[in-house]
Amino acid sequence: MEKTDTSNLPPLPDVQAWRAEQGLIGLDWVGMQGIALPLELAGRPLAAQIDASINLRGSQDGARGIHMSRLYAALDGLTQGELTPQRIATTLREFLHSQPAHSDRARLSINGELLLSRPALVSAQRGWKSYPLCIEAQLATAPRLTLKVGVPYSSTCPSSAALSRQAAQQQFLVDFDLESTSLDRQRVAEWLGVHGMPATPHSQRSWAWVTVELSCDEPILPVVELIERIEHALGTPVQTLVKRLDEQAFALANGHNLMFCEDAVRRLYGALRASCRYRACQVMVEHQESLHAHNAVAQLSWQEDDDVA
Repeated sequence: MEKTDTSNLPPLPDVQAWRAEQGLIGLDWVGMQGIALPLELAGRPLAAQIDASINLRGSQDGARGIHMSRLYAALDGLTQGELTPQRIATTLREFLHSQPAHSDRARLSINGELLLSRPALVSAQRGWKSYPLCIEAQLATAPRLTLKVGVPYSSTCPSSAALSRQAAQQQFLVDFDLESTSLDRQRVAEWLGVHGMPATPHSQRSWAWVTVELSCDEPILPVVELIERIEHALGTPVQTLVKRLDEQAFALANGHNLMFCEDAVRRLYGALRASCRYRACQVMVEHQESLHAHNAVAQLSWQEDDDVA
């Protein structure tokens, strides 16, 4: 394709910079949503969706709009290596430097799902697990940064477990009503293998959504550390590839780890409140009920230096 000589042509019109009819009216935010970018996080590829915006100040000679292409061009810096708080803060500053006459606030939202290889509970198996995340950053007088992750886990209802145990007790008494008080261990073991679970407690896949505020001076985004802290606190993260011994271990973990949504959110509070690296934290758990057609939820949050959550 032949190139056209533009050296003698007049400059292209810059309509965004023309004076707006209502230029006194500033805009809180203006920008773009859903920009696809290939990022790297925790040494893994992250197919991200980016929202980028700045404010537009109102003035007597206020511009009609912003140059969105300048924001898009600045986003390329996020793709040049591991995604870090410093890289994000630099991108926000470039947003403002690209249009200094009109803006003094910038924000950025990064959404994606991080795939991590996770080991089975007992066997040597491994599998890939997806963790949704959202990184939000704003820059006004100083940058602010939050990291939100979602962690799926299993929760077994304590009430349902107690009712199931009672049903097993009652069935045992019925089946051995006429027996002597001294029972043969083998007979009891055989009974347990066939009739020992007349009722089973209900469990459900559940989600923990944790949002922490970080310092932009952090060398890395502690996403893997945060996920592992959440999974350790809850005790029953969902599994990937399992063998029967892994499935049995998972059943045992659930049986020894009964929790309502209130219990789960308090566990996470205790585990995360003890960390000194988070300026603030919000925890929300969602138990997607198998008994009810609705979900059970609980939420807890705190700010740095708060005495009460």
